[in-house]
Amino acid sequence: MIAKLNEKKSYPWIVVGLLWFVALLNYLDRQMLSTMKSAMMDDIPELAKAENFGLLMAIFLWIYALMSPVSGIIADRFNRKRIIIGSLFIWSGVTMAMGYATTFNQIYILRGIMGFSEAFYIPAALSLIADYHQEKTRSFAIAIHTTGIYLGQALGGFGATISKYFSWHFSFHSVGLLGVLYSLVLLFFLQEKKTYFFDTTKKSSTISEFRQMFKGLGILFGNISFWVLLFYFASPSLPGWAAKNWLPTLFTETLHLDMALAGPIATVTISMSSFFGVLIGGAISDRWVMKHLKGRIYTSAIGLFLTIPALFLFGYCCDTAAIIFGAILFGLGFGIYDTNNMPILCQFVAPRYRATGYGIMNFVGISAGAVITEFLGKAADNGGMRHVFVLLLFVVVTAIVLQLVSLHPKTVDMTEGE
Repeated sequence: MIAKLNEKKSYPWIVVGLLWFVALLNYLDRQMLSTMKSAMMDDIPELAKAENFGLLMAIFLWIYALMSPVSGIIADRFNRKRIIIGSLFIWSGVTMAMGYATTFNQIYILRGIMGFSEAFYIPAALSLIADYHQEKTRSFAIAIHTTGIYLGQALGGFGATISKYFSWHFSFHSVGLLGVLYSLVLLFFLQEKKTYFFDTTKKSSTISEFRQMFKGLGILFGNISFWVLLFYFASPSLPGWAAKNWLPTLFTETLHLDMALAGPIATVTISMSSFFGVLIGGAISDRWVMKHLKGRIYTSAIGLFLTIPALFLFGYCCDTAAIIFGAILFGLGFGIYDTNNMPILCQFVAPRYRATGYGIMNFVGISAGAVITEFLGKAADNGGMRHVFVLLLFVVVTAIVLQLVSLHPKTVDMTEGE
């Protein structure tokens, strides 16, 4: 039965479906903590200080960032099915363990381990989807996968609500167990597909492996377009991670809402609008790129443009309707941008180096996210969080201009010989 499933023409879409639920768990597990601060403070009083909470969120991002290039290199050279399953199993186990934590240090260490294990998922998953889907369906396939990310982010907003009626321990235990069980499902149904091959019949020395690794890095960093993509990926990560980690707190302070309500409003509003944004961006991009090589780039730029007025509203409005409209606009635009990052990378980088390339992009993007997360923690203690959101819109403008001016793809899908 499983063999027949793999032979079906629809299997590339089945792969997207299988990974969709992993993407949901990936963001659900990491996002829950951002809305359960109030529920956890009674047991872990150190979380009452915003700076400490910022450190807790940032340790995940720093380790995730540092491991992303390594995970990309590994995904390009080894079996991505095993990497995905191992990553899911470990971070789900860590999520279960967080429900047993009794001190800030324990949460801090577990959060770091979660960052380590989750870093292995995205480069492997996106490069696998890119190999199963060629230029005509690539953006939309990644868009569907990305909806899982945003739905997971939205469901993470209900961590505070579940904690209110049950306990924060139960939230971690139940979601973690679900991930462990699902990793067993993937063992049977997920299959690898390499569009290129490394010679695994010959035993290679450690020196040879390092030479191959540095060769790949040299090819990437010798490509000026890749440098532009790094900046373009990092810049929107500043407001992106700021919104993911601190918008519930901003809603609480600006709109004077209880976190049990502010958490779901903030995360669901952005995540659900992003959910539709990635589908819109994926569909438009796949059609536009067949008519114009910069179609994906134009689509991505339009998405980022929509986040500019949203950041302005976050900083200057105290009206509930205006801020929620800003969140919808931000999510919609960020989704359109987000779904096109890997497809744009595929226009400049051959399949052999795509996971590595995306891993490096993750490193710079999430490092930027870690910086802004810590910075906003200090700004929140000083009452200046809203002004930071406004300043971030200038970073977004710079990224849009640089991308439109500097990126000139020569093909829809870069191949090994190009």
